[in-house]
Amino acid sequence: MEVKQMTKFNPFEVAQRQLDECARILNLDPDVHAILRVPMRELHVSLPVRMDDGSIKIFQGFRVQYNDARGPTKGGIRFHPDETIDTVRALAAWMTWKCSLLDLPLGGAKGGVICNPKEMSQAELERLSRAYIQAIHQFIGPDKDIPAPDVYTNPQIMAWMMDEYSKIAGKNQFGVITGKPIILGGSAGRGDATARGGICTLREAAKECGIDLKKATVAVQGYGNAGYYGAYLAKSLLGCKIVAVSDSKGGIFSKEGLDPEAVRKHKAKTGSVINFPNTKAISNGDLLELEVDILIPAALENVITEKNAPNIKAKIVAELANGPTTPEADDILYKNGVHVIPDFLCNAGGVTVSYFEMVQNFYMYFWDEKEVHQRLDRKMTTAYHSVLDASKKYNINMRQAAYVVAVERVAEAMKLRAWV
Repeated sequence: MEVKQMTKFNPFEVAQRQLDECARILNLDPDVHAILRVPMRELHVSLPVRMDDGSIKIFQGFRVQYNDARGPTKGGIRFHPDETIDTVRALAAWMTWKCSLLDLPLGGAKGGVICNPKEMSQAELERLSRAYIQAIHQFIGPDKDIPAPDVYTNPQIMAWMMDEYSKIAGKNQFGVITGKPIILGGSAGRGDATARGGICTLREAAKECGIDLKKATVAVQGYGNAGYYGAYLAKSLLGCKIVAVSDSKGGIFSKEGLDPEAVRKHKAKTGSVINFPNTKAISNGDLLELEVDILIPAALENVITEKNAPNIKAKIVAELANGPTTPEADDILYKNGVHVIPDFLCNAGGVTVSYFEMVQNFYMYFWDEKEVHQRLDRKMTTAYHSVLDASKKYNINMRQAAYVVAVERVAEAMKLRAWV
């Protein structure tokens, strides 16, 4: 794990370099820049958990609260065997910019536990979830820091966490966690929110690039929640043809197009998209370089690098994953005329509907799915055009423009609060 943290693609170093570039473009106050380069607060915890065989196993967990100038911090919790503190720091930074970019009254945070949920029983996962909340409960709360699901966590895990916090608080505290089951204060429209928000930005990007979406081909790397819904909604809402998808075990290609729902059922049954009938097997690397109109990276970070960026043939890259593109790759894509919808814009639908869930929890009145979709569409469309306008104003790429919009807002909040 230490080796992973020391690679040239340390995600937090990438996040810092992106901020440094933004500071240069904005001529940012050096004091503001110095504060924004590092997390405001981070917590490292050891979690003793009784396993089903009776033994005690110690898990390492983290919670990083990056910046709360604009409001309480918000961000997911990841359960992953390769989790590192630098990944959590980077994701907390990106959450700060994401919330600012969408003009939500929130700061950014992230959490993680080093574990392999695929090797744990439901009972072990519950005990781990409750142990995590016991360890961090003093640092979170509905008006302090509000966690949510992320990689390998889900509404059930959020329900256990909310319940544990409520027990400690001595009262129901549904608002401490978002991404909960609807019956426990979750929001309608949360399940596909990340992908649906991305599809809203993709629709606007296609207008900007002059692409007819009904004739467009799409490749999706990663077929978890965001990847599946990204494929499904690109086909059902925009009329695109999905020609390739992949997961950690490999990919499939079909020139005639894939049925995203049929592929999902195949994966649920077999554990992977590979070997789906009437398709050609391809690697994850091959998928990125396919001759398609739209590429949707929806897996993990740093998959588009300076090595493969020159071979990207898509006209639009819609980043549903966090940090899929390195800074060097960004420069190459921009020079090659590829329109990148950066991650903390493209995948901001999740935190936006999480924010809607917070609002609904606070006043104990819930919107129907149609209203959630309409509000999400308005937020995502407005954010996309604010980034596009900044890109044209400063003659910079879309990621730099997203940083400019987001960092300016956080910097202004810090100055108004006399932090600098």
